[in-house]
Amino acid sequence: MNVKKTNQIMEKYSIFIVLLIMIILCSILNKNFLSTNNISNIMKQLAVATILAYGEMLLIISGMLDLSSGAVLALAGVLSVSTYKSSGSLLLALLVALTIGVVCNLVNALMVTNFKTPPFIATLAMQTVARGIALLYTKGQNILQLDQYVVFGQGTIGPVPVSIIFMAVITVVIWYIMKHTRFGRSLYAIGGNEEAAVASGINVMKNKYIVFVINGLLVGIAGVLFMSRVNAGLPNGAVGYEMEGLTAAIVGGTSFSGGVGTTMGTLAGAFIIGCLNNIMNLAGVDSYVQQIVKGVIIALAVIWDIQSKSKKSTKVILVESK
Repeated sequence: MNVKKTNQIMEKYSIFIVLLIMIILCSILNKNFLSTNNISNIMKQLAVATILAYGEMLLIISGMLDLSSGAVLALAGVLSVSTYKSSGSLLLALLVALTIGVVCNLVNALMVTNFKTPPFIATLAMQTVARGIALLYTKGQNILQLDQYVVFGQGTIGPVPVSIIFMAVITVVIWYIMKHTRFGRSLYAIGGNEEAAVASGINVMKNKYIVFVINGLLVGIAGVLFMSRVNAGLPNGAVGYEMEGLTAAIVGGTSFSGGVGTTMGTLAGAFIIGCLNNIMNLAGVDSYVQQIVKGVIIALAVIWDIQSKSKKSTKVILVESK
């Protein structure tokens, strides 16, 4: 095997190598890390962040992002909980969460595509509005005694937690969309070069709306899983969760410049962040220090992305100049 091929393989699978190294190091640092209970706990905690990360990945690949997912998650979650409390229907509660997630993201799509508002500004505005509505609706009070609603985040089917089943099914669906559908390929084209995508006949506006709708569905599901896992409707819950999703996507290789990213890479990125959070908790690291570590990781991931893009661009220029 030549050096070039080895480098290509290392580049393609580097995120999984990093994850493997992290798992080994964590197991050395704490003997309880690889225990069945701890691994199950990590995966249950990862479910919400991973689902949000897939939405962020889709948006970033297509040249956008979502800063409102944590707040919309809270709004969808508390309205879902309230619906269950008044109706007793788990299905209706889930449908309400999905509807709220989609409606909020349709507003985001409208602002971004029709009114040409930068995604950063549009979704930041939605973050404030959604959080405000959640607090206004509940008058700032938590909704308690969820009864059977907790089955989404705490229930099991056989030995497998329901939240992990949700995460697994969504992973397969997103992977299939991005790997085997024309829509998935169009997202890479839009994020890589929107003008070229338009010239090739891709309906950019339609695809952006679809991406936001998918993100809304994912946020709605995440809202149900989050509220059921904590056994309460928390209007102030999931603060900063949009950054958890962004971090997982970026660490997993999704490029902020658009057009680059994979489902499995995002999943690996989520596991890296999850393992890091878990080992810091097991080691008793101060929560403020944990925030600093996460911030450094985001900065390093973005710097790595920029440097990688710069090197590839330089190589292309050198090849074309020969």
